[in-house]
Amino acid sequence: MMRALSILLLSAFIFNLSAAEELSSPLPHAANNFNLSYIQNEASCSYSVVITTSCSSSKYTRDQISIAFGDAYGNQIYAPRLDDPSSGAFERCSSDTFDIYGPCAYQICYVYLYRSGPDGWKPESVKIYGDNSRAVTFTYNTFIPSDVWYGFNLCNDASSSYQRYGRRWFMVMIMGLLVFVLLYAY
Repeated sequence: MMRALSILLLSAFIFNLSAAEELSSPLPHAANNFNLSYIQNEASCSYSVVITTSCSSSKYTRDQISIAFGDAYGNQIYAPRLDDPSSGAFERCSSDTFDIYGPCAYQICYVYLYRSGPDGWKPESVKIYGDNSRAVTFTYNTFIPSDVWYGFNLCNDASSSYQRYGRRWFMVMIMGLLVFVLLYAY
């Protein structure tokens, strides 16, 4: 009986830790203090950016679309015009891949999109692959307002997310040890 109760408690604890992490995904926002002046002109690293347009977006857009992304150390990559109406980019239910060159960045922790034009556009997600960082996906699933940088800045959370992961791992280990002691003490 005590063994079953211990296993049930450990399972509930682990489930709660994993569920809490999933619920805390941030929403995109307007970047009031975003500044493009940090852009370096060197192009020593390549990035592959996959932008998926939502199926609830307009059929196509003629809007001008730009992107800026970077790391917590001030390395910023900027592509002023991703759109090309003749290429069929940003059509509803499609994914477009862009090869962008810029300064070498560490883990990408922010991305902003800029849209200018009358059509409107709703990206589903932006996934960025870099030479020096693991792939990261930012989920938008909302229409981008016109004439404002709009997206995510998780750089302040980058170090704290690793700390949360470390604390979570430590708590799971303690709970596992406690269950082990309970199981074999009886």
